Amino acid sequence: MCGIVGYIGTRPASDILIEGLRKLEYRGYDSAGLATVLEGELNCVRAKGKLQNLQDKITGVDNPARLGIGHTRWATHGKPEEHNAHPHTDTYRRIAVVQNGIIENYRELREELKQKGHEFRSDTDTEVIPHLIAECLKHPPVDPISLADRDPFLEAVRACVSRLEGAFALAVISADYPDDLIVVRQQAPLVIGFGQGEFFCASDTPAIVPHTRAVLPLENGELARLTPLGVEVYTVAGDRLKKHPFTLNWNPIMVEKQGFKHFMLKEIYEQPGVVRTCLETYLDETWSPDSDTSPIRLELADELLDGLEQVQIVACGTSWHASLVGKYLLEQLAEIPALVQYASEFRYSPSPLTRHTLTIGVTQSGETADTLAALEMEQARRQATGDRDLAPRMLGITNRPESSLSRLVPHIIDTHAGIEIGVAATKTFTAQVMAFYFLALDLAYRRQRLSRDRLSAILTEMRQLPALIELVLESQERYIEDLAHNFADTTDFIYLGRGINFPIALEGALKLKEISYIHAEGYPAGEMKHGPIALLDAKVPVVAIAMPGSVYDKVLSNAQEAKARDAQLIGVVPMNDPEAEDTFDALLPVPLVDELLSPILTVIPLQLLAYHIAARRGLDVDQPRNLAKSVTVE
Repeated sequence: MCGIVGYIGTRPASDILIEGLRKLEYRGYDSAGLATVLEGELNCVRAKGKLQNLQDKITGVDNPARLGIGHTRWATHGKPEEHNAHPHTDTYRRIAVVQNGIIENYRELREELKQKGHEFRSDTDTEVIPHLIAECLKHPPVDPISLADRDPFLEAVRACVSRLEGAFALAVISADYPDDLIVVRQQAPLVIGFGQGEFFCASDTPAIVPHTRAVLPLENGELARLTPLGVEVYTVAGDRLKKHPFTLNWNPIMVEKQGFKHFMLKEIYEQPGVVRTCLETYLDETWSPDSDTSPIRLELADELLDGLEQVQIVACGTSWHASLVGKYLLEQLAEIPALVQYASEFRYSPSPLTRHTLTIGVTQSGETADTLAALEMEQARRQATGDRDLAPRMLGITNRPESSLSRLVPHIIDTHAGIEIGVAATKTFTAQVMAFYFLALDLAYRRQRLSRDRLSAILTEMRQLPALIELVLESQERYIEDLAHNFADTTDFIYLGRGINFPIALEGALKLKEISYIHAEGYPAGEMKHGPIALLDAKVPVVAIAMPGSVYDKVLSNAQEAKARDAQLIGVVPMNDPEAEDTFDALLPVPLVDELLSPILTVIPLQLLAYHIAARRGLDVDQPRNLAKSVTVE
């Protein structure tokens, strides 16, 4: 979950590397470093902590080098100390490597290289790579696939990579090859950017788009050589590939704060626009109850959705919570049984194969390692049966249609949320939930599980959601900011919800944990008296989501049980509800909508509450400790 950036061209590399790392700092901020090559010398600078510490080290230092690599780290092997920061070098400091991912067999390689005289200076798995490349340069392989005659450095990297086990992306430079930047992808994202006489590489596109929108994502098992003259792409087996870049359709302004104090707050406020874009993209405005076609324009193949008997969803974190809402919608609207599994668990204990099953992978970045691995495994085991009824039907829901997910599964629902920089997901959660609304409604139409009038009523209310979110933001933020002052020293929170809003209780608790470091747990409100009620006293606030519908009275009753134990009671409730006003100590009111649509509104005040408590505590909201935006390692 680290950020890689590399440059070769005509401009000073350091400035471009630092700028790129700042765009990628959401991927890791335990330490940072960069290495450049100039006049036959390798210069490496590293710093513990935030990227600013590295920038302070190089400020005022003239470095005209035109080749370099940079890295921002989220620690996996070795503590977040300067000696473990990337780039790592070989014994003689002629080769520098940055890595995202994990080298699983690094211990064996490390011992082997130590016996050959290589000196190690860090506790990381990455450091074996420059030493192994140096060894391969010293003793190049002699075999039919060797690239040594064309480029000894490229061949040494290829030979090194063939011995590595794990999931990783690499960028490599050498003082002895000042016109080469070698990059490798194996189960971790890496993209190449094409400029005029200059080329870039990065773990994610925000680092590249200030300079170019022409990009080429590498596939698994590929490596590339970037020179001032162009880009060559090879397989790890040594075969030359013909590949062409494509153009991204967004621009750098999308990742600026635009006057907000934090990216997270900006992204919370972007949610009305995100929902509006989703509606414009996927809702047929000309549809009426008399129409003969679906009101939803997902453009998914009939063979993907027709005759479904079950849906299984794999996801992690906030995407898992969005999937729980999706399960409810699929079952209640389309009447299709649905399972939601943690991708990390599904990989090692998959469900028994069932007939006519749609498998959905949900990942904001499209690069979540566990989710991709779970989908790949499911696809392979279904194909292996040879049974048409068990044939894989694979769908991805993501905010990054150019990601690895889109190359793994044949069908994608693009959530159109735009780049999200804050580590704590907000607008991408809302967009994922919207994707599930569209899928469930499309399936309900196909399966004729909703009357035309009921479907029309739901669509009419959906069109009002952007304006209703804006109303919540306008009416609630100042009050929530003031309310947050009461919880600056709180150590525990309980969140309660039932039905379709139980996942929102989980999501609200997760947001608070992620950015405020306050212990918070979400529970089904009906389970309160089956154990969690023992935690309650005057020091433990309880947030209950109580929206009119099938479980409204039940949630109010559960809230009263908490209030009787002296807990301060905060209610996410409908506006102007007298019963709610009598029940709760503090109200976070939202407009009254159909219970099925309420999650899109009830999550907003919980996002604001988490944000303002964390901001009040003086914490780094956008870059909470120990977390990274895109989890690309298992």
